[in-house]
Amino acid sequence: MNKFKQFFLSFGKDFLGFVLLLLFLILFFNIESFKDERAGFTVPDSWLNVNTIFLGIVIEAVPFILLGVFVSALIQIYVKEDIIHRYLPKNAYAALLPAAVLGAIFPICECAIVPIVRRLIKKGMPLHVGVVFLVAAPILNPVVAASTFFAFRTDLTVLYARMGLAFVLSIIIGGILYVVFKNRDQLKWTKEELVGRQVVLETGATAPRKMNRFKQTLYHAADEFFLMGKFLILGAFIAALFQTFLDRSILLTIGSNEFSSTAVMMAFAFLLSLCSEADAFVAASFGNTFTTGSLIAFLVYGPMIDLKNTIMLFAFFKAKFVLIFIGVVTAIVFISVVALQLLAII
Repeated sequence: MNKFKQFFLSFGKDFLGFVLLLLFLILFFNIESFKDERAGFTVPDSWLNVNTIFLGIVIEAVPFILLGVFVSALIQIYVKEDIIHRYLPKNAYAALLPAAVLGAIFPICECAIVPIVRRLIKKGMPLHVGVVFLVAAPILNPVVAASTFFAFRTDLTVLYARMGLAFVLSIIIGGILYVVFKNRDQLKWTKEELVGRQVVLETGATAPRKMNRFKQTLYHAADEFFLMGKFLILGAFIAALFQTFLDRSILLTIGSNEFSSTAVMMAFAFLLSLCSEADAFVAASFGNTFTTGSLIAFLVYGPMIDLKNTIMLFAFFKAKFVLIFIGVVTAIVFISVVALQLLAII
């Protein structure tokens, strides 16, 4: 009975990958070329728009996914568990600040951060420290700071507020999730990973010899890329559907109120699934419609959690953790931005 169950689960995973690959190929080759006017078949303009947005998200995200999986593979091969434990402060709360600082150093956007954090946690990084890195790195890195500066060079309040809020809120979010989960394991482990993990714990087995490490890095990167790629395609397609069929005019009518505009721009950030290194220019285009505070909410919330990232998180972390993580991030960002607006700080 177990063999049949394993067969169907394996087939289901492979079938999902096949369907998503087919979806990608259909949308990659312009679907407009498939229409046959003589047969009376035409592709609606809305679906052509889905095609364009989908390709835009995928093409924008793939280079960063590649960066993320290669960094993840390098961590797997070259970083030992005792190194992480040696350099992290023993006190759980004291470890939050170095994690936020680390996020300011590496130019990693939200497209690449999930595989890196997942690998670091597997290597022994505490869950709450990984959470801080997860939400801080996509905003605090130098590339995002530069793009925000150029998009809002006439109003640097947005730049300072974005970077300052991201730094402070990432520490608060990490602290809250530490209180909730106390670093209990929240990853989803495959059967093969569990077996390998048990072997390491029982025998103390180490990484392959140095002469094989380059090849091992490539193998790990390839496995991670195809694993992450499935969920990137799914997330990009759903985001493209939302961007095409969501009636924005209804949302734009409530863009002038501090509370409603902040909520609307956070919803936009989640659904649009923009890369954090380009989202500042999109936010700037809303400058005449929405309040400055709501634009900051857009720029802080989107890189922390968006639609495509959510799908990746559900694939590799336990559902309870993902739901609480999303709830905490949403509440903390919303309350913080509204409070700053009411105090006339932004």
